[in-house]
Amino acid sequence: MSYLGQEIKKLGFGLMRLPKVEGKEDVIDIEQTKAMVDRFLAEGFTYFDTAWAYPGSEDAIRQALVERYPREKFQLTTKLAAWINCATREEAVAQFETSLKRTGAGYFDFYLLHNLGEMRTKFFDDFDLWSFVQEKKAKGIIKHVGFSFHSTPDELEAILNAHPEMEFVQLQINYGDWEDSAYQSRACYEVARKHGKPIIIMEPVKGGMLATPPETVVQVLKAAEPQSSPASWALRFAADLDGIITVLSGMSNMEQMEDNLACMKGFTHLSDAQRKTIAKAREELAKIPLIPCTTCNYCAKVCPKDIGISGSFTAMNTLTLYNNMTLSKGREEWLVTRHGKKRAGECIKCGRCEQACPQHIKIRDELERVAATFK
Repeated sequence: MSYLGQEIKKLGFGLMRLPKVEGKEDVIDIEQTKAMVDRFLAEGFTYFDTAWAYPGSEDAIRQALVERYPREKFQLTTKLAAWINCATREEAVAQFETSLKRTGAGYFDFYLLHNLGEMRTKFFDDFDLWSFVQEKKAKGIIKHVGFSFHSTPDELEAILNAHPEMEFVQLQINYGDWEDSAYQSRACYEVARKHGKPIIIMEPVKGGMLATPPETVVQVLKAAEPQSSPASWALRFAADLDGIITVLSGMSNMEQMEDNLACMKGFTHLSDAQRKTIAKAREELAKIPLIPCTTCNYCAKVCPKDIGISGSFTAMNTLTLYNNMTLSKGREEWLVTRHGKKRAGECIKCGRCEQACPQHIKIRDELERVAATFK
């Protein structure tokens, strides 16, 4: 499918959750990343998505992709997060130059203003980054300009009205959030389509939650297609929508890569029967109350106490889904304490995390619940 003059297949490689070296959770496994890049390109897929804010990701993709393949053989996307520790315009635009240096890409096929919505949009307005990216586009260092967005349909409407020059929008869309009043995925999608903007989809598997959904959901999906993974259903739901440039999958190992390639190679559209299956799965999912954390860890970047917020929520969701306190406590210890983070009970309730959270989670309340549960 061709969008904005680019021929792009419906699966994009999201580089936020790259494989890590065994025993070193903060070190990206470059050799495994190279193998995954090779496999991805071998099947004809070409779109790679990183960001200045993804630790080690831009350096990793330079080594695994940019230094090993002709530049015209792939599309590389990155993002500018002006709301992260930027007090001046100069500090914000420095992220662009840092990304160019880290990736060694020479130019970016797609460049995004990262995570607009709520208090974060003001940074892009105050620093006039809208004109900055247009200047870079005029020089050919950026081919296409857009933004990623986590907020309400009304705010998306306002941004698109103010900036019709933006060529595309990146939205969180998955079948779990499609009709959810907290996320309003359908409504945001419809706003973007009304403005004629093609869409890049992020979080199609909802941070991995839809890859391992509750057993009641798995039963619905397996009854329809015993051979298909739950993750493949999530990806196909997203890719089935009209006006989609590509669907990003944050693959962390070769097994995930092979599963994604198998379901997306040659994909066109879902059948009516498949759409009904997903609707039924959504109904089952909606019956189970989970903390809707996608482990983006934007909250962690602003927490003055360095609380292990996403790890705490993962442990709580594990308990909700599997009702196994031993397993859940083990996950909390591993994801929080052993990663050098503070436990939920040390939260000072400053609220900065809630301002940064794309999922609009009441983080302070949830941390209080975690602290009471995992004493």
